[in-house]
Amino acid sequence: MPRLFRRSLVAALTAALACTAALAQTPATWPTKPIRLIVPFSAGGANDLMARSAAEGASKVLGQPIIVENKPGGGTALGADLVSKAAPDGYTFLVSAAGVISNSMIKKTMPYKDADLTPVAMIGLAPSVILVPADAPYNTLKEFIAASRKSDGFHWATAGTGSTPHFVAGVLQTRYDTKLDIVPYKSGSESITAVLGKQVEATSEASIVAIPYLRSGKLKALADTWTARISAYPELATATEQGYGELRIAHWAGVHAPRNTPPAILDKMATAIDAAMKAAEIASRLKGMGIEPVGGTRASFEKFVDEERARLGAVVKATGMKDE
Repeated sequence: MPRLFRRSLVAALTAALACTAALAQTPATWPTKPIRLIVPFSAGGANDLMARSAAEGASKVLGQPIIVENKPGGGTALGADLVSKAAPDGYTFLVSAAGVISNSMIKKTMPYKDADLTPVAMIGLAPSVILVPADAPYNTLKEFIAASRKSDGFHWATAGTGSTPHFVAGVLQTRYDTKLDIVPYKSGSESITAVLGKQVEATSEASIVAIPYLRSGKLKALADTWTARISAYPELATATEQGYGELRIAHWAGVHAPRNTPPAILDKMATAIDAAMKAAEIASRLKGMGIEPVGGTRASFEKFVDEERARLGAVVKATGMKDE
């Protein structure tokens, strides 16, 4: 038997066995052991906090521990790749974010395909907040946009190509003719430091990160870029309320599973996450930090992912956004 044929046969048999094991799982038997929840971010950030809250609540519903594992790197590609290649047996899930959708649009090469991951459920979101120095001469998004046009343009800090602040800037540039010079930093914290030090005129950051700076008076907020006001900071008007309805960008977290995970397992996981996000203690805790719990069904998350893919794809195309 030729070596290449033997390798192909072994790979096919391995895949078949994995699928058989997964199909053997049913809502009546799954889960029977701890579940891994891979977070493609460092500990302590908005996505990590949402993941841990979801794990806490869902584990109570499912009756098994959900173990959070942080696997940062590659703009979420490292953790996503790990999950994409995991057995589809319901014991490995990914905490997904916008990068799971946008990475394939902006990166030259990817270690996995988008179709290798299946949407399961929405966890929650942290609206992005447009931030400027506390003594900046503009107080609204309209004033900021007008001021950028009257000058040589403003420097806008991002957390790297394809980060949420980059997409916020992309919408401002392509939809509202805002003159911005993109300055990529390694992280959101470095971007905040750049605004504080006035090396740049503005950035955007997740509400959970931004609110402490706003309450201390160190930074000024111009808009919340999601569709509703932030529960923990309701005095800040949304971009939509200010007349910029196409500026809808948030730091969101959901859950994806390896392709071919049985639908019955996906449904049960989605139901557990929805219950977690509706638990009074968890919802109150997240809202107090500036995070909006969402939950919902598999179908609602699939719809969200499809819409997000279309919206972010349009920004990538309009800006020529590429990760060099």
